[in-house]
Amino acid sequence: MLKRLFPHPWLSMILFVCWLLLMNDVSPGNLLLGAVLGCAISFMIGAGLWMRPVRFGRPWLLARLALHVLVDIVVANVEVALLVLGRTDKLRPAFIEVPLDSTHEIALTALISIVSLSPGTLCAELSDDRTRLIVHVLDLDDEAALVAQIKSRYEAPLMEIFAC
Repeated sequence: MLKRLFPHPWLSMILFVCWLLLMNDVSPGNLLLGAVLGCAISFMIGAGLWMRPVRFGRPWLLARLALHVLVDIVVANVEVALLVLGRTDKLRPAFIEVPLDSTHEIALTALISIVSLSPGTLCAELSDDRTRLIVHVLDLDDEAALVAQIKSRYEAPLMEIFAC
């Protein structure tokens, strides 16, 4: 019975505290309104707006993926700096299409974030059916190699981490 009324009690509590912090007032009216909002939002989310639970298949891969991303960001920063400081007329910007194997919300969000965080690349669009990712590249040398790198270096580990 209590679980049906408060499907996410920690979320209700966090929303309540956030409300009080935002209002910067602990009057009875704000206490009541914060409690009502916290419970109502938690109840609405519990009624079907919450994402499916996240299952980790091989969480230790997260450390290896984070290291790959960190190294790739540092290398891409140097490459982009050299490109920008050099002759910009030699840049070969392009849009590429990356076919996706994963449809998991969190894995796709992480993949989009990783690609967008790397200097020189930016995710422009995710197809409605979540099977293709359109990526803008500042300087494209080999499209097939870049697609293979994104799939093997980022998407495959994310699929293992989130048990897709």
